[in-house]
Amino acid sequence: MMHMTFYWGTDLTLLFDSWKTSSWASYSLTLLACLIVSAFYQYLEDRRVRLKIVSSGKPPAQIEAPLLQGKILGGGGKWSAARIGGALLFGVNSAIGYMLMLAVMSFNGGVFVAVVLGLAIGYLFFRSGDDDAATLLVDNPCACA
Repeated sequence: MMHMTFYWGTDLTLLFDSWKTSSWASYSLTLLACLIVSAFYQYLEDRRVRLKIVSSGKPPAQIEAPLLQGKILGGGGKWSAARIGGALLFGVNSAIGYMLMLAVMSFNGGVFVAVVLGLAIGYLFFRSGDDDAATLLVDNPCACA
């Protein structure tokens, strides 16, 4: 039966019937896998955002809100390699994100901590520099004019 509240045990079925843990060793490897995949999620998100910035051909200070970006910047065509690559990265990143969400929905406390810790570590290593681009937008809201 599936747990409906957080529990702290080594007996865990994660995502697939074949991914079961019953010992501390298998449970620890599962937690390590969750941590690495969630850090990798942040890495892919960083690559996707950087691809979008580089493919726009403009400095980060001139990139506006994502909903308006296509209208303001135009872009390199509807089917450019950068847009297709960005869409593929978005799809892979979304799939990983949903898998992490389903892993957390196992309600195992260790999995929850491993995923959140992995996201934080991934953000620290790969995404904490994103604040520079955001600062440019806040400090200079009329950069596109």
